[in-house]
Amino acid sequence: MINENAGQIMTSGIVFDIKEFTVHDGPGIRTTVFLKGCPLSCMWCHNPEGQSMRPQIMRSPAGERLAGREYTSAQLAELLNQQTAILSENEGGITFSGGEPLMQAEFVAEVMDLLRNAHVLLDTCGFGSEMDFQKLLDRSDLIYFDLKLIDPAAHLHYTAQDNSPIFSNLKTLSRSEKPFVVRVPLVPGVTDTDENLNAIARTIAGLRGLERVDLLPYNRAAGSKYRCAGLEFRPDYDELRPVNINMTPFEHLGVKVLVA
Repeated sequence: MINENAGQIMTSGIVFDIKEFTVHDGPGIRTTVFLKGCPLSCMWCHNPEGQSMRPQIMRSPAGERLAGREYTSAQLAELLNQQTAILSENEGGITFSGGEPLMQAEFVAEVMDLLRNAHVLLDTCGFGSEMDFQKLLDRSDLIYFDLKLIDPAAHLHYTAQDNSPIFSNLKTLSRSEKPFVVRVPLVPGVTDTDENLNAIARTIAGLRGLERVDLLPYNRAAGSKYRCAGLEFRPDYDELRPVNINMTPFEHLGVKVLVA
């Protein structure tokens, strides 16, 4: 969407949340912008309100809230620039997450260009066009890159998308030598299998710029958020199964491995 303001053409985008003073979305203290819309439909998604591009009502015992607000790039940058000084003092910055930022790449790129003295982190699933990925990669200081499933059939079943664009953008990321962290959500019996973890380790071995691997334990709170969004949560795996936290496949990579 395009808006004109004082002769300047600006892209507008939809944000479903802005969290201030976060400490788990990158180095230091950060403000995290959650963009609406995601091309994947992960069966375990813990931000279901980020899947659709459209604003939606979230209903809970505490009341109702609207998930999804439109900003122009200038409006969002102005809001974020009010915080960049204190974030920089705490070795932090701005994180763009989602949903999936690549779904609104033009808008996010414009916001990034308008930020003042901010460390910028892109948190992405990697699914998108090479042009959109390169656009945001060029403007970011650090990338958080999710890898879920290496087997194409399993990826299609659990996310409803092919994973070849993700592998293509991972190669683009490595060629750039931009620092990045691979993040693996550990879903019981799905992504946490020794077979999948070994496949992820083989996939990222030798990639330039890889700084760390984060293993993310399963979040069982997702189901209640689906009800709030008026959606149905239907995992075909056993949520109660203990998660397999296996760091061994990554030990030969020469990078730090964290259970986040």
